[in-house]
Amino acid sequence: MGGAWMGHAVWLWRGVPARPALVLKSALAQGLPLETLDPYPADEKCRAVFAGHQGTLTAEADFAFPSPLGLPPECPPLGLESLRVSDSQLRASSIKRYGLGAHRGRLNIQSGIHDGDFYDGGWCSGQEDRNQWLEIDARRPTRFTGIITQGLNSIWTYDWVTSYKVLFSNDTHSWQPSRNGTEEVVFPGNRDPETPVFNALPTPAVARYIRINPQTWYENGTICLRAEILGCPLPDPNNIYSWDKQPVPTDKLDFRHHNYKEMRKLMKKVNDECPNITRIYSIGKSYLGLKMYVMEISDNPGQHELGEPEFRYVAGMHGNEVLGRELLLNLMEYLCREYTRGNPRVVRLVSETRIHLLPSMNPDGYETAYKLGSELVGWAMGRWTYEGIDLNHNFADLNTPLSAVLPRCSDQVAPETRAVIDWMQKYPFVLSANLHGGELVVSYPFDMTRTYWKAQELTPTPDDAVFRWLATVYATTNLAMMDEERRPCHCEDFAREGNIINGANWHTVPGSMNDFSYLHTNCFEVTVELSCDKFPHESELPLEWENNKESLLVFMEQVRRGIKGVVRDKDTEQGIADAIISVDGINHDVRTAFDGDYWRLLNPGEYDVTAAAEGYHPVTRTCRVSYEDTPTLCDFHLTKTPKQRLREILAQGGKIPKDLILRLRQLRLRKLRAQRPAQ
Repeated sequence: MGGAWMGHAVWLWRGVPARPALVLKSALAQGLPLETLDPYPADEKCRAVFAGHQGTLTAEADFAFPSPLGLPPECPPLGLESLRVSDSQLRASSIKRYGLGAHRGRLNIQSGIHDGDFYDGGWCSGQEDRNQWLEIDARRPTRFTGIITQGLNSIWTYDWVTSYKVLFSNDTHSWQPSRNGTEEVVFPGNRDPETPVFNALPTPAVARYIRINPQTWYENGTICLRAEILGCPLPDPNNIYSWDKQPVPTDKLDFRHHNYKEMRKLMKKVNDECPNITRIYSIGKSYLGLKMYVMEISDNPGQHELGEPEFRYVAGMHGNEVLGRELLLNLMEYLCREYTRGNPRVVRLVSETRIHLLPSMNPDGYETAYKLGSELVGWAMGRWTYEGIDLNHNFADLNTPLSAVLPRCSDQVAPETRAVIDWMQKYPFVLSANLHGGELVVSYPFDMTRTYWKAQELTPTPDDAVFRWLATVYATTNLAMMDEERRPCHCEDFAREGNIINGANWHTVPGSMNDFSYLHTNCFEVTVELSCDKFPHESELPLEWENNKESLLVFMEQVRRGIKGVVRDKDTEQGIADAIISVDGINHDVRTAFDGDYWRLLNPGEYDVTAAAEGYHPVTRTCRVSYEDTPTLCDFHLTKTPKQRLREILAQGGKIPKDLILRLRQLRLRKLRAQRPAQ
């Protein structure tokens, strides 16, 4: 057949998208006529090609043809889960109470921890009969192709629908059922509350409204469900205005989901396009042996430059929270291309910062989620590592010293966690964000409550003001978070607090990476919950890039906020490693890197800063942080103590200078005089 016929076609076999060759082979084996193979009006060329291969078709053949009517190969979700479908587009025959209203009948929506919450985990009808329905208004002619359902999300009850019918209408008065030939179809429903079940319509239907009409339900429960609808919007001859008011991305990026193999290809492509500013390296391997790749973006990749801060983004800690992974891959492409074009903002960012992007901290979990796909992965599948470890509970917490974590047995600390800890200790990171999904909020340390038995408790760090600023910067530049018309994702309205929250005041997380970064490294790290939908459909990715692009850039630029400098030996001018930088009034110190440079994030103001190192006299300076978009330079020169000088001379077998002998005698006399009054 050759490449002339290759394209993007959808042929359905029993309502399921399949390769045309396999569809035809199955049909021919059962003696079915060609007209029964697909619901679309295939053109004569397509039919002639298939007819000519009836005797020789094999499963390996791969014929594909242009999609009828220019439709995409697969119809995307309408957006119940992602909130593109608004509450006003959902109606129901009856409701049990407001918290279980039609507006809650969204795939993967989560309930609160209390029974009877104002925001609960699904739609539940107020009556138990076969006349109940959940209705979705697509607001325009739509080619409906499939339904995905779940039961009620609740820790108190078990409720789900075991079978249902589907009805279509253009005016909400006249309804037509989904049919298979002449028979009304009764679709199989759910067997538990959480596992999503997909049903393709035997024949796609064009309509504006669709209803799910439960027929049977769990015998000990009631009629409750969550749903997503798959459908392709069609041109509306009655409306010449565009329905889609969402911004269209101008950046030509690779907007799709990338499995491990495709992720490596994209990173290699970016590296080939920008070899002068990029470097790919691995920090370790997952339990199943998948490498944890990092993309470094810097004007001098592979080297730490004196005075240049190191920044990191981490995504994919939970394998089923995939948006962060795709955003970081898009960010790699964007920084490479904009640097090449000479974008001043990107050129400055790359020239003044060493950027590290880890798109997949839990590659094993992602591969599990990827195989199920966007709408069928559910809320938890792929969250944990292959060993069943939640990486965000696998670090040292407020009550666990670092020394107690590293020697743990391999079944307690995941190889992914060890790899990240080694990474943190190797590079002097200053600022980081850990990208998650399932909510729209930015949380900041501490993530664990100090009162161990409390599930929620405000637990600020000594740098609470800085963390609140960092969280606010991301939240106030994120288009989705700042949308005043958006509704809460699940059961909490974070918009009331500016879409930021102290992690422990949300829910306690012992062993989080945020707390570890602050307690055991110099790095300030926040968690960004990027979207209500943990695994957005591919069609949502361009919009999500627009929602987060400015946030990703402006957050990286906060690495310039505060003070920086170099701590040097006064005599040799050599940098002093591991010198302690203390700020008066803030009980949190940072340390200098191996060449003596340091960075200390601070809000604008005047601070008394002390540099101290073993064997040196401490020095205190007053450093003023301005509102300018550049850190304040605050260098230190330390003088060795006489005892340190003596140790070094004796270690080298040298002769002790007279001035040092006199200085040591003076110190000895002072000590004796101080001891006499005490005696």
